[in-house]
Amino acid sequence: MTSTTEAADKNVLTSTLWYDDQHNVNEQAHKAELIVRHEWQQFQQVNNEGGRANCQGNWPTFHQMRISQFLTWRLDLLDSYAQDLDDADESGRNLLTEKYARMMESTEPERYHKELEPSLPVLDPERVDAQEAVIKQQVAWARDFRERYPKLGQAMRVLTTDEDVIGTTSFETYLRGELGTYSDRTFHKYALMVIDLRNAGVNLTEQTIATTVILGGFDGLEEAEAAQ
Repeated sequence: MTSTTEAADKNVLTSTLWYDDQHNVNEQAHKAELIVRHEWQQFQQVNNEGGRANCQGNWPTFHQMRISQFLTWRLDLLDSYAQDLDDADESGRNLLTEKYARMMESTEPERYHKELEPSLPVLDPERVDAQEAVIKQQVAWARDFRERYPKLGQAMRVLTTDEDVIGTTSFETYLRGELGTYSDRTFHKYALMVIDLRNAGVNLTEQTIATTVILGGFDGLEEAEAAQ
């Protein structure tokens, strides 16, 4: 990586993100990058009914969307999820396959219960309840963001599970699928981060999309909203 690129990456992080320690910015970016590349490897192995999906060949969009999320995470959470991906490889699991399978509980429930659910790790009721509390908070953040940035919000997924149809998966359902792939260790760290952000008055959706638009070449949310 060139020094110019390093400077640009550091500017993105220091101007938009909440993180543990500003001295850890470059380490955070490095860990996030490794996770995105590992996820991409697993994503290439996801089998779709009807053949390979177009998005499986779109590395730039995948990279921008996923790294925008991981650049908002704490270092210990990044380490924990990276370990989840490694553990999945060792045990023959694919977390990306599991994520999309779990989403189908809403979008294609009959197929999910008949074909997919039997092969997925079972989540105990306490874990499910804790996930739903996190999801409730994140849906509230996403709704608040959409109200303040309606044009950017229009480009997001539909918001809630009751809006799901085949081919259209909501933010809520996507998040539920993703959280369901985390180890208990990783989910616990993630939930603590969400609680801390809520207590600090920080909107995680806003932080993630701010990163997304800056990586897309905008100065920030206001400029990106005006450009829509």
